[in-house]
Amino acid sequence: MSDLLSVSGLTAGTEDKTILHDIDLGIEAGKSYVLMGPNGAGKSTLGHVIMGDPQYTVTSGTIAFEGRDITSETPDKRSLAGIYLSYQAPVEIPGVPLYSFLRTICQKRPELKMTSRQFRQRVNEVCEQLSMSTDYLTRDLNVGFSGGEKKKVEMLQLLLLQPKLAILDETDSGLDVDALSVVSRGIEAYRSTCDGALLIITHNTRILERINVDQVHVMVHGNMVSSGPSSLIDEIDREGFAKYEAMLAQKAQGELA
Repeated sequence: MSDLLSVSGLTAGTEDKTILHDIDLGIEAGKSYVLMGPNGAGKSTLGHVIMGDPQYTVTSGTIAFEGRDITSETPDKRSLAGIYLSYQAPVEIPGVPLYSFLRTICQKRPELKMTSRQFRQRVNEVCEQLSMSTDYLTRDLNVGFSGGEKKKVEMLQLLLLQPKLAILDETDSGLDVDALSVVSRGIEAYRSTCDGALLIITHNTRILERINVDQVHVMVHGNMVSSGPSSLIDEIDREGFAKYEAMLAQKAQGELA
């Protein structure tokens, strides 16, 4: 089966710093992947580069989605193609009610267009599915929301948009038990109702306890150092990332020898 997303030889960073080094990553439709690594490993940067975040520049390599090169495409085009990124720290947008925002982004996707009545019914169904109050819908997008509330809203977006590829960036960061439960239900609902692929970026294993993971990738200092089965999660939970940092150091020494 050909990959839904194919990242080949990707090197990228900001104007003054290279963050990602020769990254290769393949993601198949219908599967769940986890990207782990210590803080500062470049995990979030990779998610943002896949999404086309303009603060990062790709200096070599390619990103292909459904067999089409999207390396130079803007974030809005990638979004319309079916890529979704949940942000580690969602921004607040005063003056834009959550309901209006959701309605607008769904109207941009031809396959998601529906009447106002149908859309309201669908939003209410998803809120009920996530045990979210519909009072959220009348508030300005993320304004005054707690960290947990912002993550709940991102799960609402995920289930409404049903993207072909969902990238969840540190979705479990700072969540209490209630919010973590909502996020877990959102992920489970996405996996059960959509044949899209899921890439979870995290350095914590809590969010992974209720998810069937197909493959784990480990990053250290902007390098992809290992890939393997879901059993790597338990190993990392017990032993941390020291093993993988040593692997990268040994590789670097070998290249210098």
